[in-house]
Amino acid sequence: MATFLTVSGSTSPDSCTEQVLFTQVVPRLAGDGHETRHLAVRDLPADALLRGDAGHPRLTAAAELLAEADGVVIATPVYKASYSGLLKAFLDVLPRRGLVGKAVLPLATGHMASHGTLLHEALRTVLRSMGATAIVPGCFLTERAARSLGAPQYVGAREQLDRGTALLRRATARLCAQQAVRSVA
Repeated sequence: MATFLTVSGSTSPDSCTEQVLFTQVVPRLAGDGHETRHLAVRDLPADALLRGDAGHPRLTAAAELLAEADGVVIATPVYKASYSGLLKAFLDVLPRRGLVGKAVLPLATGHMASHGTLLHEALRTVLRSMGATAIVPGCFLTERAARSLGAPQYVGAREQLDRGTALLRRATARLCAQQAVRSVA
């Protein structure tokens, strides 16, 4: 089975981003018996993040969690039309090609639907620069949709999460199979 890592760039444990990860994304990924792990960047030492101290033991451990994952969900709230500075600081301390061999699902929550372009512009660009092997189409949810996913009017948001997590599972399975063939050869 695959191992998935969800990475949250939210500054709050009660945020929409966290709610979507724990109530929607993790159950969808774990449903097939896959292992899921979570990394809240806010729990890492801020001083080491801001100094870019990649050798700090807690940042090294976080980078190892990422290295061990087969698939990754990078989740962020949208602040001022961009992904969080907390997430940026974390991505900056990771190895330059830290996503090679990984399938990645970008996920964002924000106030306005127009903020969804963030996934296609800024965040996907950073993930590509880090060598992500497969970046599946991202999921963007308004905060209203994220907090009310059970409501009938948000069926599109639920379908978007279903599609995004299914694509992540398939891309991850494909990459794991390719790596297994290479290790046998």
